[in-house]
Order: sequence, then structure tokens, then C-alpha cells
Amino acid sequence: MDHIQEMIDKLGLDNQITLDDIPQIDLYMDQVIQLFENKFSSSKRNEDEKVLTKTMINNYAKGKLFFPIKNKKYSKEHLILISLIYQLKGALSINDIKETLFKVNEKTSMNLFNLNGFYESYLHVASKNIVNFNEDIVGKSTDVKNEIDLLDDPEKGDLQKILMIASLANMSNLYRRAAEKLVDELASDQKKKEKN
Repeated sequence: MDHIQEMIDKLGLDNQITLDDIPQIDLYMDQVIQLFENKFSSSKRNEDEKVLTKTMINNYAKGKLFFPIKNKKYSKEHLILISLIYQLKGALSINDIKETLFKVNEKTSMNLFNLNGFYESYLHVASKNIVNFNEDIVGKSTDVKNEIDLLDDPEKGDLQKILMIASLANMSNLYRRAAEKLVDELASDQKKKEKN
């Protein structure tokens, strides 16, 4: 795994929709899709993969993952929420995303929340996560190489990749489980508030 940094560079980890990327005017669905495609196309695993589709957006709307649109146009707030959904969908179910964004949607739709400030905080934390990820994956690569070097097998290169995949999948599962636990706490807190 000598090429680990090259692999990290190809992941496009710093691809994010910033507030500056979002136009000040409301957009039609095709324009929203184009914005996301332009920003995240380098992050796709293959050419056939779609970043965002009409069906996805319609499913998010039907699932009430964001507050209703007006006149078939998506506001800056909708684009921020769709960007958050895009990031969350890799790790959480649609129901978990809905639960996670419930309070944000509610407050934003009533103009009681600074969604721009919250999103800037998210982007700041995401930027720090990339730095931590880079350091962590290099460390994991070294750990995996050291483990494989202990084996007496002529195909150490393949075994090293397999062990690295298993290690990364394990870490992904641990983070996903922690996120799900927090979603469950949010849901429990919301139910308690509704009872009172």
C-alpha cells in the first residue's frame, strides 16, 4: 500500500458545496442537479454513478427530509439541506436522516434558525475530519503492513489490501453505529418533548 497518499488524493474528500457555491436565487430541480453534478462528479466511483437525480430529490421531499419547496424552486436553505442529506446518506438510513434533520428543518421553516451559520460549522468540522482522516489512514496502512509482514505468504500485496479494506470497513461500521446511537437519542428526546 505504498500508494496510499495517491489514493487519498483521488477520493476528492474536500469536495463540498460551500455557501459561496450556492446562488442567491432559487433554482429549479435541473439546476440543483447540475450544481451537485459539477461539484461532486470527481467523487463518483464510476461514470455511470449519479450524484443526484430527480427521483432522489423527489424521494427526499416525499420523505419530508426538507421543508416544502415553493413554485417548484429550491431556495438556498433547501440546497444546504440537500447537501447535508447527500453527506449523510452514505452512512445513515433515510429515516435516520429525517430524524437527524427534523429540528433543523422545523426551525429553518419558521425562520428561527441560522442555517447558514450551522452549515459553516459543519464545513469547518468536515475540513478538520479530512485532516484527521489523512493522518489516520496513513497510520492504519502502516499497521496493516506490519501485520501482513508477520505472515509467511507469497501474495502479501493482495492480503495487505484485503486487510486494509476490512480495517476501513470496521472503522466505518463503528462510526456509523455511534451516529445511529446519537440519532436514537435525538428521537427519544423529541418524543419526550412531544409528551410534555
